[in-house]
Amino acid sequence: MPGRGFMGPRGGNVTTEKATNAKETTKKLIKNYLASYKWQLLIVIIFAVGSTIFTIVGPKILGNATTEIFNGLVSKISGGTGIDFSKVLGILLTLLGLYAMSAVFGYIQGFTMTNVVQKLTYKLRNDIAIKINKLPMKYFDSKTHGEVLSIITNDIDTLSQNLNQSVTQIITSICTIIGILIMMFSISVTMTIVSLIILPLSFFIVRFVVKKSQKYFVRQQDYLGHVNGQVEEVYGGHNIVKVFNREEKTIKEFDVINKELYRSAWRSQFLSGLMFPIMNFFGNVGYVGVAILGGYLASQGVITVGNIQSFIQYNRQFIQPINQISQISAMLQTMLAAAERIFTFLEEEEEIQQIDNPVSTKNLVGNVKFDHVHFGYTDDKIIINDFNANVKDGQKIAIVGPTGAGKTTMVKLLMRFYDVNSGAILVDGHNVKDFNRGELRKMFGMVLQDTWLFGGTIKDNIKYGKTDATDEEVIEAAKAAHADHFIRTLPNGYDMMIDEEAGNISQGQKQLLTIARVILTNPKILILDEATSSIDTRTEQQIQAAMDNLMQGRTSFIIAHRLSTIKNADLILVMNQGDIIEQGTHEELLAKEGFYANLYNSQFDEEEE
Repeated sequence: MPGRGFMGPRGGNVTTEKATNAKETTKKLIKNYLASYKWQLLIVIIFAVGSTIFTIVGPKILGNATTEIFNGLVSKISGGTGIDFSKVLGILLTLLGLYAMSAVFGYIQGFTMTNVVQKLTYKLRNDIAIKINKLPMKYFDSKTHGEVLSIITNDIDTLSQNLNQSVTQIITSICTIIGILIMMFSISVTMTIVSLIILPLSFFIVRFVVKKSQKYFVRQQDYLGHVNGQVEEVYGGHNIVKVFNREEKTIKEFDVINKELYRSAWRSQFLSGLMFPIMNFFGNVGYVGVAILGGYLASQGVITVGNIQSFIQYNRQFIQPINQISQISAMLQTMLAAAERIFTFLEEEEEIQQIDNPVSTKNLVGNVKFDHVHFGYTDDKIIINDFNANVKDGQKIAIVGPTGAGKTTMVKLLMRFYDVNSGAILVDGHNVKDFNRGELRKMFGMVLQDTWLFGGTIKDNIKYGKTDATDEEVIEAAKAAHADHFIRTLPNGYDMMIDEEAGNISQGQKQLLTIARVILTNPKILILDEATSSIDTRTEQQIQAAMDNLMQGRTSFIIAHRLSTIKNADLILVMNQGDIIEQGTHEELLAKEGFYANLYNSQFDEEEE
């Protein structure tokens, strides 16, 4: 994933994606979501601190057991009673009890934190699902499907996983550092100062190595993308590579970027690999210093042997939470970057669904008027210029023109997927802006060039627009769409399950099902956007008669590529570059010998060829 960074040794992220406004994102996360779970988070903090304290006290108590054993041995050599095993056993049982309590506390805080994070994730997914249905079409036109899906899947998962790990680790790491420092100072101030002197030196050296390796990790990530891209491109067009004898050239191109990936990867991995031995070296230097100083202090009677052992354990443990915090900081940055994208999505401008005093659609019949309509997807590029048309109810209107003429755009404006820049679209004398969007769209039935079916039965797919339809109504709609025959030949008929990709039925059959879906809703206005483009000529002829019957008494807009399918339209609007340049019946337009006639004849000639 771009921006995720490469993982160095020990799992540390060297390059990390960052939020552009981490402070504001953190406020939103806390205020809008985490604040609802403040009591659960308080429990997490209390039990995380308790678990850490029990763990930190352990080495000190174990040191007491070591001191007791050492003193017993010395006593035995001197002719004394020797080791008091009952006292040692009592110390060890106390230690076991502390570790057990630490485990219980850790379980409770882990369970509580997981519960909080999963509830938060559940709420975020719900919020996103609701938001998707409120966003205008222009948002999805400006984003790829992958970008939207990435927010729902990758970003939500990143936030969930990192939040679950980072919150408890931050608490335990800070408590561990503070607790260990207190225990170390309580044992020996001198030995603690010696241990702490080495830390800044190791920190600066590691920082220098990280800074040097970071640029190579960036280059490694970049060239890895080039390698993946070239492999995907070559294998996707493998036949073309072979046809044009480009095998050798392709291999050479791959070799160049593969060598660059090798060089950058080798340097980045080598430099980042130095971090562990460097840290290990300074840790051992500190260990030696503590051992020598501890031995001297013990010989002077200033410190016990058990305390030396405890101190060495604390000294070893001290660096671990520091490393954890550095890793957590990278996790937090990635988490906040994901949260920022989620919040940006949730704050997108919504489509206004409800208005005050909306017009009712109950008694409307389907007269449509385009009154000096101007529209552009961006303000600086108008693609519909002064569009005028007056459509009577029951008329069959065809909209034709070359690619990019604005045919589909007009339909999007009619259904208020977009609003006009100026002018107005009227339905039975009422501006479309005076209706609630949902009510307005109930008037329309639309069949698109791109079919869409969901995983479920054929019956459920046909009933998608009218969920309360009876089985008899479903069958009648399928018959009208000429789909009943092929449905009955399938296993389980209307109850056959369609898989996610609808791979178990043909493209033409999918289109027939979408047509049956529209027929069932019994709309007042029909929109057919290249509706028969995915259907073979024979199937097209079969459904054309059914379509004609369906369109009787309904206003119908037909966007057609094959002009032979709209010969019997009541009115043909010929569009080019956003304007209606010709209009009339098929015969009238052919008689003009203008743009439509040229378009029709050229298509006819292509079909003849």
